[in-house]
Amino acid sequence: MRDLTGKVAWITGAGSGIGESAALKLAAAGMKVVLSGRRAQLLTPLADRINSMGGEAVVEPLDIADQPAVAAVVAGIEANYCRLDILVNSAGINIKERTWKDLTPEKWDQVIGIDLDGAFYCTHAVLPMMRAQKDGLIIQISSWAGRFNEYLTGAAYNAAKHAQVSMTATLNREEFANGIRGCSICPGEVATPILDNRPVPVTDEEKALMLQSNDLGETILFVAQMDPRVCVNEILISPTHNRLYFSPGALSPAPD
Repeated sequence: MRDLTGKVAWITGAGSGIGESAALKLAAAGMKVVLSGRRAQLLTPLADRINSMGGEAVVEPLDIADQPAVAAVVAGIEANYCRLDILVNSAGINIKERTWKDLTPEKWDQVIGIDLDGAFYCTHAVLPMMRAQKDGLIIQISSWAGRFNEYLTGAAYNAAKHAQVSMTATLNREEFANGIRGCSICPGEVATPILDNRPVPVTDEEKALMLQSNDLGETILFVAQMDPRVCVNEILISPTHNRLYFSPGALSPAPD
């Protein structure tokens, strides 16, 4: 496994859930981490925690749906570190209006703007830096719904997550000669704050059976530590008690 000491990672959606766990795991492995998300009040305590443990973390508040703001954060990373080794695109949302009868163009734009457009903006912005250094890893946090057409996740979320997987595949096809590799991680149900937007509330007992943020943090660290000659194209990961194996009628909550 490669040594990550002194390398630089940028994590979006770092304020909670999978992004927060990724930041802690990568920082513990010796990486300098740049933390982005819409809520600075969540990012600052995380950066303080990492720095107090001897790591190096900085906060860059960001709405990834704002393309000029994304470009500005990446320009700052290049100015401060002169490189970027890993991007973890973990920022994402879902909505309660998931069926076609409830979905509106405004709600569609809200999901696509963050889950797909935002992931594209961040990926596109870091490519010149990674091309110049002939090395780079881009991890997209997609979903089980990026591989399967789950009824309960909703049209907008399914579309965005499928597109993330496709985006990674085309990235690997075009950028391998530049030493750039992408990995789509497609988790089933994960007990993160995004569950609050479920149409049907999730119980604590149900959450305990789901994947936990730490499980995904460990998965991200595994991919990050692989030798640059290795491209982990995709990881499909689920809870052992995978409720998505049941029929839609037997399962009311939707995965996020």
